[in-house]
Amino acid sequence: MKYWFAIVLFVFYSVAAIAQPTVKDNLSFESLANRWDEAIPLGNGWLGALVWKKENRVRISIDRVDLWDDRPMPEIEKLRFKWVKEQVIKGVYDTVQKMGDVPYEKFSAPTKIPGAAIEFDLSKFGKVVQNELDITKALNTVKFENGVIFTNYVHAVNQVGYFSFDNCKDEIEPTIIIPAYHSAVKGKINNSVEGQGLERLGYAKGSVIAEKNSLHYHQPTWDGNYYEVLVQWKKIGNKIIGQWTITNNKKASIPSINNLPNTNIALAFHIAWWKNYWSRSAISIPDTTIAKQYYLEMYKFGSVARSNTPPISLQAIWTADNGNLPPWKGDFHHDLNTELSYWPGYTGNHLDLTASYTNWMWKVRAENRKWTKQYFGVDGLNVPGVTTISGKPMGGWIQYSMSPTTGIWLAQHFYWQWKYGMDKNFLKEQCRPYFEAVAQYLANIRVLDTVSNQYQLPLSSSPEYNNNSLHAWFAKFTNYDLSLVKSLYRQYKDVLSNSTEKSNRPYLSGAEMFPPLDTNHTGLTIGPNQNLEESHRHHAHLMAIYPLGLLNAENPSDKIIMDKSLRWMEQKGTREWVGFSFSWAANLYARAREGDSAARMLKIFANNFVSINSFHLNGDQRGGQFSNFTYRPFTLEGNFAFAQGVHEMLIQSSNGYIEIFPAIPADWKKLSFTTLRTEGAFLVSASMENGRTKEVIITSAAGGLLQLKLPFSKFVFMGVQKKYALRDTILKFQMSKGETVHLKNGLDSSL
Repeated sequence: MKYWFAIVLFVFYSVAAIAQPTVKDNLSFESLANRWDEAIPLGNGWLGALVWKKENRVRISIDRVDLWDDRPMPEIEKLRFKWVKEQVIKGVYDTVQKMGDVPYEKFSAPTKIPGAAIEFDLSKFGKVVQNELDITKALNTVKFENGVIFTNYVHAVNQVGYFSFDNCKDEIEPTIIIPAYHSAVKGKINNSVEGQGLERLGYAKGSVIAEKNSLHYHQPTWDGNYYEVLVQWKKIGNKIIGQWTITNNKKASIPSINNLPNTNIALAFHIAWWKNYWSRSAISIPDTTIAKQYYLEMYKFGSVARSNTPPISLQAIWTADNGNLPPWKGDFHHDLNTELSYWPGYTGNHLDLTASYTNWMWKVRAENRKWTKQYFGVDGLNVPGVTTISGKPMGGWIQYSMSPTTGIWLAQHFYWQWKYGMDKNFLKEQCRPYFEAVAQYLANIRVLDTVSNQYQLPLSSSPEYNNNSLHAWFAKFTNYDLSLVKSLYRQYKDVLSNSTEKSNRPYLSGAEMFPPLDTNHTGLTIGPNQNLEESHRHHAHLMAIYPLGLLNAENPSDKIIMDKSLRWMEQKGTREWVGFSFSWAANLYARAREGDSAARMLKIFANNFVSINSFHLNGDQRGGQFSNFTYRPFTLEGNFAFAQGVHEMLIQSSNGYIEIFPAIPADWKKLSFTTLRTEGAFLVSASMENGRTKEVIITSAAGGLLQLKLPFSKFVFMGVQKKYALRDTILKFQMSKGETVHLKNGLDSSL
């Protein structure tokens, strides 16, 4: 009864859904993939599965998001920011690298670890004739030439994966494939990008207990920790139904499979969840390549995040199944990877899923405070740029893995979580306290330059510029660090002005005493006396354009800086870019109102930098057509930044008002979107025909002042006439919570 009630609720809330992903947006093949990073991806934020073929056996690589070897990184706790600065001043940096960077490569853990695999011998079934992922239902169906149908899904809510075989006369028994943690054969010691051999973790051999229609696997890990896998199945006539789960430090159990009705209820609930997910927003654009990739990205977003899961790490629930640790240990990279991964969730109207980021960062803030005090020697809150699942530092290139401004970038997501939802409780209980802790840290770490009477950081950097050399440090603010600082104060002031509690604003003092952004004929520089001198993968120096939005294309002086910056970036070329560079660039171009360039970046990404299953593989998969990087480590941030690039072309709201179709390519004449979310918690739908905006429908989820840049010269209210003010093309009027207004183009002949 409980399940059916939930289904009714889901269906109720999805009644208003319009055109959603269709069959053309699915993944569809005539065979099973032969590589794990080309497999069919399934997931629910906690559990993940990859369906493929290995050595003539069908394989389901199964994973759990919190399977981690979370031992402390050796030697990292000895590092101190003050000591690092002293070495930089001396020009002696190998000592810093030895302590801060070498351990990341030297030690196999801490790291994300893979789970296991389930395999089936399907040699009797013959050739695969169709292998399809229906993204509307998150359901994978594999059809064989003898009529057998193999179906897989990971339940949208419950921590269970399901499989079934229809039209199957034979008995089919799965086997569990144990990762080679215990192998006596030592593999090649690769670097962190290629992934080190699992045997280096040194775990004891796991055990598999086989019983009738059941397999139970127990795997010891580090320091008394363990995980378990349970697989159960049952044959009912010509149908086999099965289920599996992975647990972390908990005995694996699932309600037993008794009959088909129970599994049918589970599937109905699962499909209802996904129906509700897709009802939240929709787009319709004329470019089929971009549209399909967009929906595949939003499918993956719905697969990797829930409000109570850890943040989206480099590979999330799809850890590499190749006998090695995942690329870059599958860790939490906060120098862009986790941040970019949540970009599409806000505008895409999935605040329940973006909450996983802020909820988890709130959960580990005590660990982050501890590190801030230890490393920087001050009170307040900063966050390591590379962390374990519990928030502990992992080291790496410490200019970025221990950057003095990472916590500020994370604070922006607390700001967005509030700004797009306008939840007063979240503002009071998490957003404001987080900002205050970060602002406290900044007030304690900044130093006053007595010559200029301006604040600086003791050391500054720009992610991955000059890599891990001494020259990666700057004595003066880089535009990356400075943009973040300026953004922090701007957002913090907004947070305080909307708070009901009185405050003497102790951490705002001196906010005006920071230098201006550094610009010259190249636009935004890396920092003072340092232009962008070469093609570079990380657009950190352009943070003021996107995602921070400190520059506004509607402001002529800002637009000049934006144009110069993008033209200079183009001059340096894309040879040293990776996949996420292109999807991030699409967002930069969209903010600059350059729709054709934004679309071009998205098409390059979709055509060159993704696997056949839509995974972002970092390198150029067409032999280096646009980039010198041709490798294939899978990470997710490029995928999700792509989806946000589409959103930014369709709607923007960071300048205090909503703008419809701000960056549309010249040849996009007919398009629409439904219930995309903006700052201020407005849900907006709009359509364009023949290159002209036809109508806009806006619902206020929280109530408040609507400010809309008019997308047409004349307009009419459909239904209730609102009292409004109109100044410089900005339409303003108050809306109550739940109210909807409908505006149409006054030049539309159909009115």
